[in-house]
Amino acid sequence: MNFGDFELFTVVGETVFFSVVIPTYNRKPILEKCLRALETQQLSASSSMTGYEIVLVDDGSDDGTLEWLKAHKGEFPHVKTFHQNHAGPAAARNLGVEKALGDTIIFVDSDLVVTKNFLQAHESALVEGKEKLGSDRFFTYGAVINTCNFDNPTSEPYKITDFSAAFFATGNVAIPKHWLEKAGLFDTGFQLYGWEDLELGVRLKSLGLKLIKCPDAVGYHWHPPFNLQQVPNLIDKEIQRGRMGVLFYQKHPTWEVRMMIQMTWLHRLLWGILSLNGILNERTMAPFLQWLIDLGKPQLALEAARIFLNWYNVKGVYQAYSQMQKAT
Repeated sequence: MNFGDFELFTVVGETVFFSVVIPTYNRKPILEKCLRALETQQLSASSSMTGYEIVLVDDGSDDGTLEWLKAHKGEFPHVKTFHQNHAGPAAARNLGVEKALGDTIIFVDSDLVVTKNFLQAHESALVEGKEKLGSDRFFTYGAVINTCNFDNPTSEPYKITDFSAAFFATGNVAIPKHWLEKAGLFDTGFQLYGWEDLELGVRLKSLGLKLIKCPDAVGYHWHPPFNLQQVPNLIDKEIQRGRMGVLFYQKHPTWEVRMMIQMTWLHRLLWGILSLNGILNERTMAPFLQWLIDLGKPQLALEAARIFLNWYNVKGVYQAYSQMQKAT
């Protein structure tokens, strides 16, 4: 039976309606793949999911995203589009939660392409989790596999570098809406790159929420193949991440957060040694990185570049922390 845009199933017991919240900013090519994958979800006839919507929040894109969505509106019956001036992903996700009709929110990044059973996998894990814990004080966290294969992103195998120890990250997570509201949603003070989702995770953990892994809900996180032209932007992101890390620590001054943002003597020593105190940097490593790229190993080149990228991050953290101390 159909009701508007949503497919309904007759189920026994509690039902759930998903709102997939996606912030986007200048990612039109991969966004097309992201939305098409979400429109072709396969739901089990015995599922307790009554349907789903896709709440897309455009964060001030200037690459034709809104024009493309308007021209192809008929191809995306589940998509509801909202627009804001460029204010960052935290504000965009908050707007998406505010506009969402669902009792369960699934956060997906706009450069993530999911498999056909993605929603069903989250739904099954939520049902099992509730039976096991006896409450909804938890969220499900799916798998994220990094890929630079634009033509066929879901063909990428899982790699050891895809492992994440994060408690709450918004690339692929499902959570009851009321817990987000109780925690206070995302802090829009995180306007630069990094940490807004993990900071919310600290507040969710303080409310007693648990993480339940959902490996069957797989998303493939696409990024363009690494090249040397990306290096200045990557360095800038690491410096931004350092500054936002200090904001994170200001809100939650714990040893756990210091470890997360790499503001410890251990990280300073580790990346200082690995980078030979900055001797191995974007200039001195460029020939080696280009050699790896020419061999067809851009991902390995990116991992090698982490040597100086993490050193920039650690220096950025301590510089921002010093500035904060002077200001106070």
